[in-house]
Amino acid sequence: MPSDTETFPRPPLDAAALNAALVRPGRMWRGVDVVPAVGSTNSELVARSATGAPHGSVLVTEHQTAGRGRLGRVFTTPDRAALTFSVLLRPRVPTNALGWIPVIMGVAAVTAVRRVSGVAAVLKWPNDLLVPAAERAGEAENDGKLAGILSEADFSAPDALGVVVGIGLNVSQDRSELPVDTAVSLRGEGATSLDRGDLLTALLEEFEELYTPWSAAGGDAGACGLAAAYRELCVTIGRRVRVHLPGDGLLEGVAAGVDGDARLLVDGPEGRTALSAGDVVHVRPGG
Repeated sequence: MPSDTETFPRPPLDAAALNAALVRPGRMWRGVDVVPAVGSTNSELVARSATGAPHGSVLVTEHQTAGRGRLGRVFTTPDRAALTFSVLLRPRVPTNALGWIPVIMGVAAVTAVRRVSGVAAVLKWPNDLLVPAAERAGEAENDGKLAGILSEADFSAPDALGVVVGIGLNVSQDRSELPVDTAVSLRGEGATSLDRGDLLTALLEEFEELYTPWSAAGGDAGACGLAAAYRELCVTIGRRVRVHLPGDGLLEGVAAGVDGDARLLVDGPEGRTALSAGDVVHVRPGG
């Protein structure tokens, strides 16, 4: 008898339909390239950036064989079970504003997931999509991780900085196909739709709606409303946290907010500390 994994439908993405829906004159997206398999969409798009690929390029893969997360973690996903893609941007904003780019991806992803699938996703600082324990499909003590986001810069052309931001969203995996116990999929959380084409279209539409005013505001996340939108969705803010730092350092306190450079503000025993994503190893719930 075939297994559930073998019988569960996982249709391929329709590249022509995606381009027809997203690539229009005067809009942000220049082209959506769907490839059968690639090691890492981020690595491939960084390489394309170095050879002059334009702002608004999108690379999607049906099967990522060597995806990379924060701190060099490597992972794989089953063929057509996840939504895995990266986008190339050439922002013209101050360097200290670039930390908002993965935030834009996070806010766009949460909004798209809620809109298309009905799953109550939220954000954990700096770059994870979660389903809170209280919103899980069935009894659960812990939050479940739906997706991770990773951004990388290409400095090969100093006058045309490239920033690649990618996401791997678990869509139709069953429990046995997820890499760790803390990972969840939209399917496992009772999604009303698992259409990856609809998810990708909605996510890129939401990204453009956020990125365009942020770019026009010179990267000022407060002025364009991005900071407020992020704070509304980020469940880390207001919680007690244990921040694991490089070299076995540890900071405990309350996550008081996120500043104008997308840094996490932690009120600890020695006062307030501002932490960028590159400053931390893990942020865990505190006691």
